Amino acid sequence: MLRRYDIDSLENRDPRVIDRLVRWVRRPLFSYFRAEVRGVERVPPGAALYVGNHSSGMLVFDSFIFGAAVYEAHGIDAVPYGLGHEVAIQLPLVHQLIVPLGAVRASHENARRLFARGRKVIVYPGGDLDAMRRFRDRDRIMFGGRRGYMRLALREGVPVVPVIAAGSQETLVILDRRNWLAPLGLDRLLRVKVWPTTLSLPWGLTPGVPPVYIPYPARILVEILPTVRFDRTGPDAADDEAYVGACAERLERTMQQALTRLARERRSR
Repeated sequence: MLRRYDIDSLENRDPRVIDRLVRWVRRPLFSYFRAEVRGVERVPPGAALYVGNHSSGMLVFDSFIFGAAVYEAHGIDAVPYGLGHEVAIQLPLVHQLIVPLGAVRASHENARRLFARGRKVIVYPGGDLDAMRRFRDRDRIMFGGRRGYMRLALREGVPVVPVIAAGSQETLVILDRRNWLAPLGLDRLLRVKVWPTTLSLPWGLTPGVPPVYIPYPARILVEILPTVRFDRTGPDAADDEAYVGACAERLERTMQQALTRLARERRSR
């Protein structure tokens, strides 16, 4: 039987599993995707919130590439716990893989507990909106106006470390992102806003994102941007909607500029 974990527990992460996974997957992943991770020297000590753009549907190759790079450069303390969609992280096999790597249910309370231990946490604010953006939008960051991540960073007084990945969205082709599940009411059950039509190997044209597919060998570039610290932090700053919005807009603009730059570099080679 497959083991089930408490997804609110902070005790599930297994450094031995992370070490084995890095040793097993780093070389093939970096080779197949001609991957490069820049800015690992920018990772700060102590608690921090990594904020990334989400790509490639269910198979987040850039996340594994990023995690392997920071593990090799700084060890287990630089590897973040992931705040995950509770439906996604409880899927059979996915659950058994990512929970020992540090996935926990996405909640501000779980993040607060991790920060109190001096841990790092990663969030993908765009969620399914970002991960399932159309191929023509592959070089855009799409957070959908979500600001909860910024309120979290401000309330807890932790710095934000932006992580940009370019190329992952080309490992499969998303043709559209209509919500095919809405007429059946399954969008509410699965808590997703989009259910796209994809083109992948070996499945061809598919309604939805296949949980497993052969990725196209797109070149993946990941860059860790300079750490962002804020003039104001604490509950008052987190409750100031104008301040939260200004901080989020500035951060997202910086991330979009970096993604545009990396995308242009990928196309020039």
